[in-house]
Amino acid sequence: MKRTIITISRQFGSGGRTIGAQLAKELDIPFYDKELISLAAKKSGIEERIFENADKQAVSSLLYSLSMGMYNVSSSVIDRPDVLPLNDRVFIIQHNVIRDLAEKGSCVIVGRCADYVLREDPDAVHVFIHSDLENRVRRAVEDYQFPGEKAAASIQKADKRRAAYYEYYTGRRWGRMEQYDFAFNSDRVGLENVVGFLRDWVLRTRQD
Repeated sequence: MKRTIITISRQFGSGGRTIGAQLAKELDIPFYDKELISLAAKKSGIEERIFENADKQAVSSLLYSLSMGMYNVSSSVIDRPDVLPLNDRVFIIQHNVIRDLAEKGSCVIVGRCADYVLREDPDAVHVFIHSDLENRVRRAVEDYQFPGEKAAASIQKADKRRAAYYEYYTGRRWGRMEQYDFAFNSDRVGLENVVGFLRDWVLRTRQD
């Protein structure tokens, strides 16, 4: 198989992580989600919890940055993270880790603005997974033990945070379909069918 990097962006509770993990397993290539946090923390010496809370930190600094007329970090000098605030340095470190992993070979990367970071990579395929709120609530309760009465509000809050983080650091709108090669409603298509489609597409079109 030719070098193929699959980035997966997803609504909270849509099953995107499950799809990514299973796809990587069936293609026998590395899978990166939380693993990116550990790699970035090890590379930088910054605590993992800082990376885990990066989207919350970006949102909290967003209004200040806008009020000061600051540009989003995508217009900053990528190779000089030391001159940036901590939140922005965290993004740059993740950015460089994602690029390094992609250069090493085929893999599946979930979240972390990977679709933007690898937007100019000809071997990168970008996927967006979405789902109806009702089904996302069910997954949040069953898979992540969210309290049922608060699940819907928590999911919507998580998506708003993801959108704000993405838009702050990329200058693009999160979830716009034209930014992706494939978009799936994981409820209508089914998680296994999404995995099967992507696996077969990669094996059929990305042969050496």
